[in-house]
Amino acid sequence: MDSQNFILEPQLFAKQLNQDNLVIIDLCKPEIYAQTHIPGAIYMDYADIVRTEKPAFGLIPTEDQFSKALSKAGISPDSYVVAYDDEGGGKAARLLWTLALAGHKKMSLLDGGLHAWLSDELPTSKEIRPVAVTEYPVSYTHMGWSTNRQYIEKNIDNDDVLILDTRSPGEFAGTDKRANRAGHIPGAVNFDWQLGMDRENGLRLHPAEDLLFALDKLKVTPNKEVIVHCHSHHRSAFTFIMLRHIGFQRVKGYPGSWSEWGNLEDTPIE
Repeated sequence: MDSQNFILEPQLFAKQLNQDNLVIIDLCKPEIYAQTHIPGAIYMDYADIVRTEKPAFGLIPTEDQFSKALSKAGISPDSYVVAYDDEGGGKAARLLWTLALAGHKKMSLLDGGLHAWLSDELPTSKEIRPVAVTEYPVSYTHMGWSTNRQYIEKNIDNDDVLILDTRSPGEFAGTDKRANRAGHIPGAVNFDWQLGMDRENGLRLHPAEDLLFALDKLKVTPNKEVIVHCHSHHRSAFTFIMLRHIGFQRVKGYPGSWSEWGNLEDTPIE
């Protein structure tokens, strides 16, 4: 996954809507998509790009499931995918993270998503674009961007590996219980995913220097391997993209996240 030009500014993208091989993916709520979306955008249901094995959800979709979702949306291996949503980037980032696992090359996250697009008063549409269904044979060839419970347990005491928990402070502390067990992975650092976005600027990412400064205060530094998680690797997918954008090279996402870890009986918890 190349971090260059990975975050796309709305004003720039508005001038590129007619470029070849572009597929714009809208992961907003369906009623919002019906009301307004970026011209030419294709709606994608978030449920199509995640998998559930109770009690864990937010797992990586099977190759066949993801292949069908991409094909239905008109995405092919050479498509330039620009994804956005109405929450600042969590769902859109999860799509891009999963595309990265499949080795897809050309993709960008629209900075601030629909919020930034509307705040900049850029063109919108209600027209539902017909989709030219494609064939996208998915193979997860880049699983180094992902990790699992066993790897985390093995590296809990590894000073070179840092667990970045992007849930709310209440979830991290265990006062907001959303699984059978509450708390956090031992040694994890809490950085609420929303701290990465600027609410005064259309939910765009904060400047890289500000993000690096805030993370450095938590001893989250680019020289470490960073594993991001939330409750289902939805919020943390946004943080994954954020870290790659600001120069972190060794980042892994934990699918399933706390919905898996917190519902197991033998995982260590603080």
